Amino acid sequence: MQEIVAGDLDALLDILPSHIREPLYEQPDRSELLEVVLDLGRPPEVRFPYRELILGCKEVDHADVDYVVSGVGDFTGDNRAGIERTLHRISAIRNRNGRIIGLTCRVGRAVFGTVKMIQDLVESGKSVLLLGRPGVGKTTMLREVARVLADDSKKRVIVIDTSNEIAGDGDIPHPAIGHARRMQVATPAMQHAVMIEAVENHMPEVIIIDEIGTELEAQAARTIAERGVQLIGTAHGNTLENLIMNPTLSDLVGGIQTVTLGDEEARRRHTQKSVLERKAPPTFDVVVEIVHYYKVTVHPDVTAAVDAVLHQQPVQAELRWMDQQGEIKREEIISPSMVQSNQKLAPNEVKEQEKQSLRFFLFGINRSRLEQVAGKGRENLKFVADLKQADLFLTTRSYYRRKPQKIRDAEALGVPIYVLKSNDAAQMRRCLDTVYPVASQSGYVHHLQHLLAKQHVLDSDNGIQRNEGR
Repeated sequence: MQEIVAGDLDALLDILPSHIREPLYEQPDRSELLEVVLDLGRPPEVRFPYRELILGCKEVDHADVDYVVSGVGDFTGDNRAGIERTLHRISAIRNRNGRIIGLTCRVGRAVFGTVKMIQDLVESGKSVLLLGRPGVGKTTMLREVARVLADDSKKRVIVIDTSNEIAGDGDIPHPAIGHARRMQVATPAMQHAVMIEAVENHMPEVIIIDEIGTELEAQAARTIAERGVQLIGTAHGNTLENLIMNPTLSDLVGGIQTVTLGDEEARRRHTQKSVLERKAPPTFDVVVEIVHYYKVTVHPDVTAAVDAVLHQQPVQAELRWMDQQGEIKREEIISPSMVQSNQKLAPNEVKEQEKQSLRFFLFGINRSRLEQVAGKGRENLKFVADLKQADLFLTTRSYYRRKPQKIRDAEALGVPIYVLKSNDAAQMRRCLDTVYPVASQSGYVHHLQHLLAKQHVLDSDNGIQRNEGR
């Protein structure tokens, strides 16, 4: 089904101290190694696809960390480094004084074959956006897309390589991207500027960009698309709906605006007067949700898909997967809207869902005060410590403006962020009155759409600040 270039695994193992490297060589499945984790004062840990292993009982010390650091390139502003002419990535954790006290050494592999699932899309000249959870293979697929377009289609391809993740460390790009040219980015904050520079200076036909994550990068992507350059990129979010509800990145699929309908039009549509509409044409023509290496969901018409989501209508998509013989299979699928799926529930299922509540992740919010404000009727209010389990991320304006790592993680996971103007009981009460009526996951997206549709009221009256206009 695929061919994996993993011959440079030794290059990663060679930078490890001998007491870590030698036990690793004894592992029968070392060719499947994902990453090696070194934390000061703890035994080294190695991770494989289906297991984790502690190597020995010797704790990692400063000498071990310094040994690894001496064998890699310079760490950039995002605390990432690499090994020249390889795809391996070494990420650092620093203490308050800036000294490295932890390392994550991730194995980089060039995988060939997965691009077959979307090859017709990228060769059509349309701009394609890849979505998927971390580690699902977005960057891997980008490498092969670059090679196919540069070598097979003979197009002028430029890879915008922040942190040298796509084409590896050093000045010479890894062969996995073929004859595509690579532009390095000094710091992640300059990624949008390098995107524009590539168009203005090098006349590309295709630009490939990994992890579009800020408003400036989304604006740069739109500028590039408007100049007639094909874009192939990735963004944070598992699904198209995640992207639509992300105020920072929703412009990639056309953006969202609130439209107030007249009484007659609202009755005709059977909707409320304030509804969500797409603001502009999407930057990307096609959205691909990567389920795993061998399965994707394709939205071939982003305009139609976004409009369907906003209007709570069924979304037509195409499921593609690779079978054991390497053949690509396709199936047309229709995802029902959240509202419609609710209407199909049996009465007892609806009652059961109404007993559920949203799961809050609190950051800078006084939990005991919030519980006291919740009072009777909200005894099942839930708080989670794992961000991945959260339905809502609740914080204050002062924290949100500083953009700590937890808030950036929430944005990356697509968790809606609600920002209170202040950490007092009145603001908490208004927030709960607004968001707590949601009783089920199946109705969750619809309720968020309802909230965003009247966001201007929430800003002024309820003390909840939009993610945009910050």
